[in-house]
Amino acid sequence: MIIPQYLQKGDTIGLVCPAGFMPLEKVQAAIETLQRWGFTIKTGTTVGGGSKNYFSGSDKERLNDLQQMMDNKNIKAIMCARGGYGTGRIIDALNFKKFKKNPKWIIGFSDITVLHSHLFSNYKIASLHAPMAAAFNDDPDSPDSYREDKNEFVQSLHKALIGEEGSYECEAHPFNKNGKAGGRLVGGNLSLLAHLSGTSSDINTKNKILFIEDIGEYIYNIDRMMYQLKRSGKLEKLAGLIVGKFSEMKDTERPFGQTAEEVIRDVVKEYDYPVCFNFPVSHEKENYALKIGVKYELKVDAIVSLKELSGI
Repeated sequence: MIIPQYLQKGDTIGLVCPAGFMPLEKVQAAIETLQRWGFTIKTGTTVGGGSKNYFSGSDKERLNDLQQMMDNKNIKAIMCARGGYGTGRIIDALNFKKFKKNPKWIIGFSDITVLHSHLFSNYKIASLHAPMAAAFNDDPDSPDSYREDKNEFVQSLHKALIGEEGSYECEAHPFNKNGKAGGRLVGGNLSLLAHLSGTSSDINTKNKILFIEDIGEYIYNIDRMMYQLKRSGKLEKLAGLIVGKFSEMKDTERPFGQTAEEVIRDVVKEYDYPVCFNFPVSHEKENYALKIGVKYELKVDAIVSLKELSGI
């Protein structure tokens, strides 16, 4: 497994939008915070660009912006300002030749699950499933320039970038299946993981700790996607399963009859590996920085803990 170099003060972080549009004013708090952490910021052309539709630019514009950041030796990490949709439209056109020789941390979640999975499956390069630009500006009780100081989840990104090993805890959930597991961490947004099935970005989950989260889906879609993972063999030989938050779930006029969590519980009930629910990884504020491809230890008991293991 290849672990990109951790950052030092003075290093440059590239900021791009490979998918949905993000106004420049909404990334300002992130830029100011990253600068206070001691980093230099290079803003890509897709951030707050002249797009008139959903995307932050044409496929070619988004591809070129991300490609230039990936190829630039002076860029030490790349933060995706937002997710949304669009990375899957350009992933196959990206050239990873220079990136493999000079790997750097790719930061983001949601649609960026495509990039994370592609890097892990094809190049065994670790990446960061972590807060993006909007997370730096989510505390209404604090001045803009200091909001991240109260946000442990944003702070977890800072710690991850400078090489601190992540160690997180959360309370037990009634659906949890107790146990202990170790393995490389993979996963991300459930919708993307299901849609990557059969593509060059698909992930091998055998002996891995898998984490999933989602937002704004119909519950029957959660059921369908979980069965897609199950039928394709992705749930059978896991080391462990981490279920993050499933936010803003929707139901049909005639109720599905279960919550998203109940759906997931029933799909994996036959397996004997540890499972934890309501872990703080999500589209909400509760979103710890997790290093995809890195080894972790998961303990599910009265308290759930996820601890990064030393080495690669």
